[in-house]
Amino acid sequence: MRTVEASTFVPASAVRVARFLTPETVVEAEGTFAVIDVAGDPPVVTGRASGMTATFAFEERSDGYEYAQRGSAGPFETMETTLTWAGRDDGTTVTARSSVSLGLPLAALTDRVAAWKRRGELRRLLGRVEEEFE
Repeated sequence: MRTVEASTFVPASAVRVARFLTPETVVEAEGTFAVIDVAGDPPVVTGRASGMTATFAFEERSDGYEYAQRGSAGPFETMETTLTWAGRDDGTTVTARSSVSLGLPLAALTDRVAAWKRRGELRRLLGRVEEEFE
C-alpha cells in the first residue's frame, strides 16, 4: 500500500468549504467517476466510468470526511482517503491524504502506479476547490 497527500489553501471560511464539499462533489471533482447515486446515512456514493462502477462509503468527521472504496469493483483493491479542512488566517487549508493498493503481484511497482493515479485525482479535487473559491 502507498500513501499520497496533497494540500491547498483557499480564501474562504471553513464553513463555506464544508458546504461545498459534499460526498457527491468530492467524487465528481476527483474526475474519474460520474456520480450515478448517493444513498444512505452515512452516505454511499456510486460512480461510473468507462464501463466500471464503484462505490465509496463516506464517514463525516468534525473537520472533513473519511471515505473508502467499498468492495473490489473499482480501480483499486484498497483505497482509503481522509479529506480535511481547517480555517487559518484569511481562509482554509484543505488536505487530502489517501492510501491505495492494486493488490497485484509486484506491489512495490503496481502500488506506485496506483499512488500516481490517486495523486492525480487528489490534485483534481483540490483544483476544483480552488476554482470554486477564486
